[in-house]
Amino acid sequence: MPGGRLSQQERQQIAVGLADSLPYAEIARRLDRPTSTITREVMRNGGPTAYRADLAHRATERRAHRRRPASAPGSAAAPQPHGRDANAIAEYEETLTTVLMASGLSKMSSRVLTMLFTTDAGSLTAPQLAQRLQVSPASISKAIAFLESQSLVRRERDDRRRDRYIVDDELFFQATIASARANDQLVGVARQGVAILGAGTPAAARLENIARFLDFISESITRAAEQAREILHTRSESA
Repeated sequence: MPGGRLSQQERQQIAVGLADSLPYAEIARRLDRPTSTITREVMRNGGPTAYRADLAHRATERRAHRRRPASAPGSAAAPQPHGRDANAIAEYEETLTTVLMASGLSKMSSRVLTMLFTTDAGSLTAPQLAQRLQVSPASISKAIAFLESQSLVRRERDDRRRDRYIVDDELFFQATIASARANDQLVGVARQGVAILGAGTPAAARLENIARFLDFISESITRAAEQAREILHTRSESA
């Protein structure tokens, strides 16, 4: 049933689909499920190359069992601002975390970034992040250090001299530019190889083509980011 928990049979069908190299969207279509459900299921259970239906099913049962004692009988979920659905928010946070992991971020970095993205203030302190994610301060510190190195978050001191970790519109622009500059470094190294291997040799020609390709991509990304920068500071009509 769409929207309900995946059954063991559905997980077996996911495993078969992965073995046949089917895209997540096609597996989702065959199961009449959202693509995000399949993506999250696979990424939470080893990824497309290591997914096993039986292990995934047992892992889900263990997670459900661990969650039960946390809710006392009759207790209600914490109220959400703006009348939001707490269950829908939790589901969305899980989906966003999975997509960020698929883009190359570690699980903890993805979870931290998801918390910051989905907080109206756009900022949280380390203790707040540790409490919301139920992890140690050391785990938060390590994830933040990586995200700062990628220009994905920045820190500020608040009036109580606490570090606050912030995501804002400008950070996406800065992260895009930083990514383009990382390409520039590879371009320089590739062209260094051309000189060492000897112009006109097959290996040098290969490196020169790589350098030209990345040079073009880097320039295009930078130009597009500059042109689109204003979008990050514009409120949409639906906001």
